[in-house]
Formats: sequence, C-alpha cells, structure tokens
Amino acid sequence: MYKPIIEFCASNMHHGTDKVLEKLEQLPDVDVIEYGCLGHCGECFMFPYALVNGEFVSSETADELYDRIMEEIEKQRADQEALDKLLDDL
Repeated sequence: MYKPIIEFCASNMHHGTDKVLEKLEQLPDVDVIEYGCLGHCGECFMFPYALVNGEFVSSETADELYDRIMEEIEKQRADQEALDKLLDDL
C-alpha cells in the first residue's frame, strides 16, 4: 500500500507551511515529518516547500503548496499502481 512521507523544514514555517503540515497530519494515509533542516536553504528562504517521498515540491503560497503536494501524491500513487500492475503481469 502506498503511504507517502511528507517532510517539512522547521525553518520554512515562516511561509505558512505550519498550517499545511497541520492539515496534512489530519489525513490518515500520509506520514508527516518535521525536521530542523532539509538542506534546501536557498529555496527555504525564498518560498514554501516540502518533500514528498524525497521529491521537492514548491509554490508561491502555502495554500498552493498544499494543492501541489496533493497533486504529487496522486502522481506518485498512479506511478506506483502502474509499476505494481506491470510487475504482476510478469
């Protein structure tokens, strides 16, 4: 079963990503983790971002970030389902 891991940088919370983190924590099918630093300091200073299973997702606003995270989750879920189907057919 696909269960994405969403990672946030504590230093990025000034962009409003704390509200995105809290909203995502309410979802039963995702794991949300907050770190002190994710090593994307230049991007962290400029705009809201998160990592979805290690994939960098960013936007201009925190509200837009939530939408982009959800889009990335669906994309990754579809990719995983396609891979699973392919492997089942082998």
